[in-house]
Amino acid sequence: MSERTEPHAADPGLDEILDARRRPGPVQRKGAGPVAWFDPRKGRLGHLAFSMNRITGLALVGYLYLHLAVLSQLLIGPSAWHGFLARATTPIFLGLDVILIGALLIHGLNGLRVALIGSGYVPNKQKALWYTLSVFGTILLIAAALDIFGSR
Repeated sequence: MSERTEPHAADPGLDEILDARRRPGPVQRKGAGPVAWFDPRKGRLGHLAFSMNRITGLALVGYLYLHLAVLSQLLIGPSAWHGFLARATTPIFLGLDVILIGALLIHGLNGLRVALIGSGYVPNKQKALWYTLSVFGTILLIAAALDIFGSR
């Protein structure tokens, strides 16, 4: 019978790597975290799309909780709800609605782009798809803003 050796015995550098992994120390990160989302030096369209998707996703989660808090006004009674509606139809709140629709369009259309590229339908058309969906989203946002402010 032959002697059993450890699988990494043939590579002397592997012992050093494994020892370094076992030692306690700071966590090494690849980048600066969320600060890197705004780094203009990256300059790539994929980086911009990734950053915008994360930022709008976080904003939409925050809006979800705000929306639930607003709906709790219904539990207080009709006077509280009518008071909220009086505030919600001011130009500032209507502007916030336009920003919300913009975030929804950015997040949703970018998600559609990622799904189409990831599923293999348009694997080599990432930039063209980004620009096409951006123009489409801008048109929808302008139409929504005109509708929101025109209905006042």
